[in-house]
Amino acid sequence: MKAFLPAGLRGRRALPYLLILPSVIALVSLIVYPLFFSLTNSFYLWNLQTSPAPVMFVGWQNYRSVFTVTPFLDALRNTVLLSFGGTFVQFWFGLGIALLLNSQLKGMSAARVLLILPTTIAPIVVGFLFRYMYYEGSGLISWLLASAGFPVPAVGLLGSANTALAAIALADIWQWTPFFAIVLYAGLLAIPDDIVEAARVDGAGGWQLFWRITFPLMWRTAVVVIMIRFMQLFNMFDLVLVLTRGGPGTASRTLSYNLYLEGLANYNIGVAAAMTWVIVILVTIIVNLYILVAFRNVEW
Repeated sequence: MKAFLPAGLRGRRALPYLLILPSVIALVSLIVYPLFFSLTNSFYLWNLQTSPAPVMFVGWQNYRSVFTVTPFLDALRNTVLLSFGGTFVQFWFGLGIALLLNSQLKGMSAARVLLILPTTIAPIVVGFLFRYMYYEGSGLISWLLASAGFPVPAVGLLGSANTALAAIALADIWQWTPFFAIVLYAGLLAIPDDIVEAARVDGAGGWQLFWRITFPLMWRTAVVVIMIRFMQLFNMFDLVLVLTRGGPGTASRTLSYNLYLEGLANYNIGVAAAMTWVIVILVTIIVNLYILVAFRNVEW
């Protein structure tokens, strides 16, 4: 293997490269090849129900079918609502919990332990848990809403087009708000105490201390965790599968679930491959715009 390395990298200097080489090969195999495979087949007519191999070259027809044959725009709307709305709510709730954990109140150690528990539960299990609580009439959440005077649809929260997407979002918020809280709490712990004490000596109050000292010093942590959680929400699949299966109609269908139906239910590999690349392009654009805005004033 050393024979393939430049002369200057042979010997002891080559050891780090040799150690990471297997990981690089595995990464390329698991990422580059599937992307190349999907890109190639996105231009071919291929349905596993009729042929085990691509039938013919169709050019951009599969990409047109993504928008004309599948409910892609409905799925995109639902995904955008879930990802942006869910990230926003989870961040601010998580930040509030993080500030509470950092307040040195009694019982915070036990609270931190309990806070981790929802994130350790598999999303499929969370979906079944909330599915039982959403049952019309007998479900805990449905009963609480009805007792508080909120109108619960006769078909249930998951059976109504007006509430299905919000019901999925609530389950996700319950599970992943602690993730924000734990990470942001770690960011709060990284803030030097002398800076906070100096601001208090200068007369900074609670809100001034937060907006002028605390938040600016932890915003890099916030930017990273927001981006990670947004990408996870943009690929929402598990809860949709368990709770609503994208229904009623397309009221709660997401891009990932739409892709699953086209590729693994209808076996339309060509259209599914094209849809994959449309989603990849959308996510790449959104994330890069976010990074451009979030780090516009950062000097590297």
